[in-house]
Amino acid sequence: MHDSTLNAGGPVAAPSRKYQWLLIALLSFNFGVVFFDRNALSFLTPFIQPELKLTNTQIGLFASALSFSWALAGLFIGWLSDKLGKRKILLVISTLVFSLASVLSGIAGSFLALLGARLVMGVAEGGIMPISQTLIAAEVAHERRGLAQGITQNFGANLLANFLGPIVIVAIGAALGWRNAFFVSAVPGFISAILIWMLVREPAMPAAAPGAARPHVPLLPLLTDRTMVLCIVISVLLVAFFVVFMTFMPLYLTQVRGVTNQGMSYIMSTFGLASMAVAFLVPGSSDRFGRKPVVFTAALLGLILPLGVLLSTGSAALPLVISIALGCCVSGCFPLVMATIPSEHVSAAQTATALSLTMGISEVVGGVAAPYFAGGIADSHGLGAVMWILAGICLSCALLALLLKETAPRVLARRAQG
Repeated sequence: MHDSTLNAGGPVAAPSRKYQWLLIALLSFNFGVVFFDRNALSFLTPFIQPELKLTNTQIGLFASALSFSWALAGLFIGWLSDKLGKRKILLVISTLVFSLASVLSGIAGSFLALLGARLVMGVAEGGIMPISQTLIAAEVAHERRGLAQGITQNFGANLLANFLGPIVIVAIGAALGWRNAFFVSAVPGFISAILIWMLVREPAMPAAAPGAARPHVPLLPLLTDRTMVLCIVISVLLVAFFVVFMTFMPLYLTQVRGVTNQGMSYIMSTFGLASMAVAFLVPGSSDRFGRKPVVFTAALLGLILPLGVLLSTGSAALPLVISIALGCCVSGCFPLVMATIPSEHVSAAQTATALSLTMGISEVVGGVAAPYFAGGIADSHGLGAVMWILAGICLSCALLALLLKETAPRVLARRAQG
């Protein structure tokens, strides 16, 4: 499985560099809107929990439910986009539906109603990233693929959801109530859907022989391939880290460390602010130095986040901000193991399916099981135990990264020459 079959059916005209950057910007913005809606619940939890009388386990279930439906939808929609060859229309429909799901979250009046809204949101959002990264793999030159996929998956999400998200959502929740905060967060999604419909084109597919059927994409070879298995397992751990961090860190800061809701929003925004730089530095450096060493290093640096938070004391913001800013390096691993390495390892006909597997299975296992498990641990052993879970995840990712095979084209070319 490798890139050599990308143009097996015939040459495909390369898009202009201007269009490549436009595509990257639009898809990055769209995924930022997706994550803004997804994370809104976590930042609004201090407002919602007392009104709906929720336990930590129930809060974990919200994240689990969204991850579960996200994963199932991602697997199906990614496969469907490979089957039909229709990326753009599926992306637009998904964007519109997840915006409507944010409205449903705002009108929910009970645990079950809010749980249902999160399930709907997950269904809509699940296919967005596999399709987006497939568009990037098809339209962006391979020498910039790591950087492009890093920006697509990380930059917009960190700018809109992780940096601006906690500040904006908490401010709206405090001023207008948490329900209105959900209503406001739905608006950018409708705007994004219109922009994608107007400006993104369906990528040209490699020419096939006249009358030839669209290629069958079997799952078993992908699920038994060593590189794919490693990417899936590391992706599971990364999603578990992110969902547990976003779900329980706001509660840890407010309930254990005594930080105010507003203070929590600014501390949490540090993750997004620092991760915007990581979106360029980690995937970009992997284009030059290799995927394997960069994933290992970034995962190891992620240990700074939970250990720094645990070892510091009191409500002073500076040590918390430093720990989160340095530890956010682990976020740079997401696009590499979920998209870049798989897309460099499989053929063009398998790309969306392969990416759906890494993203879908990681959401099912990491996104569903981890927050529920962490919520139960928090109820029985305290929120501090969640930090140790995060530390174990980072260490496991670093060790598994040592087993990866290098796929970066520039690195492989250097090895072939020398």
